[in-house]
Amino acid sequence: MNEENRPGNGLLKVGIIGTVVAALCCFTPVLVILFGVVGLSAMVGYIDLVLFPALGVFILLTIYALWRKSARDAAASDGKRT
Repeated sequence: MNEENRPGNGLLKVGIIGTVVAALCCFTPVLVILFGVVGLSAMVGYIDLVLFPALGVFILLTIYALWRKSARDAAASDGKRT
């Protein structure tokens, strides 16, 4: 099966994209500027209550997807040997 069409790759893509977006919003003023432009600057104080847990969830999701992919690859290589 093609590497891009494997069923588990969607979970890995979601984890990586979510981690990058959450990290970008946590460590740069992108979200603060966006909230100011939209008129939600009163919510800026509560951003960390959402972003840090989201960053942790996406990092854990990425680790889980990588672990699952490595286990599946190991099982596939064991199946080819026998």
